[in-house]
Amino acid sequence: MSTRADPPLPHAASFRLEQDRDRLVLRAEHLPNYAPIGVDWASDDIRRRIRGGKRQLLGRAVGLHKYPQTSIVDATAGLGRDAYVLASLGAELTLLERCEQTAALLADALQRVPDDPAISRMRLFATEAVVWLHAHPATADVVLIDPMYPHSGKQALAKKEMQVLRALSGGDEDADALLPAALACATRRVVVKRPLKAPPLANATPNFRIMGSQARYDIYLPARGSTET
Repeated sequence: MSTRADPPLPHAASFRLEQDRDRLVLRAEHLPNYAPIGVDWASDDIRRRIRGGKRQLLGRAVGLHKYPQTSIVDATAGLGRDAYVLASLGAELTLLERCEQTAALLADALQRVPDDPAISRMRLFATEAVVWLHAHPATADVVLIDPMYPHSGKQALAKKEMQVLRALSGGDEDADALLPAALACATRRVVVKRPLKAPPLANATPNFRIMGSQARYDIYLPARGSTET
């Protein structure tokens, strides 16, 4: 396996939102050989995940196989792929995204297909997740957190899309603060996606885990008496 690090990004990183036919895209002007990034919820991979149903790994992690109409806050929405899959399976999704450009891509995607039933179950807030979560205590069944894992310089070369998003957002070095805020907001569980060998978020031991072949979901139960397992 390759252990090449991501190529160093220029200090003068420059990003531009532009219209590309029917959708908004983000172009990394300092990386002219990289394709622009846009939100695509009609991809084969997304459709495959939706066909996997509520008992797929993510669906089980958020408890969708038990509670089909679960309300979920995606605290690290990114390009909204997990949120769209969950909304397509019947959940109500609140998307939080603090990066202005990424939030603009999400807003564009939500406007492009207004008749999609999944879209009607999604709402977006361009905001700092920690602030929003603290301002909305005990208002969602589940809070989902999927932070960027800190880049060590020893990882295999990341996908170009991830390189651009990491450079755009600066990574999620403050992700540990999300866990207590999420526990204050969630009434049923907090779900944190982590690489298999990564330490738990904020070094907090989860109540239980759901393991996959490439990642795991750490499940935390709020202290207000939840007995879920």
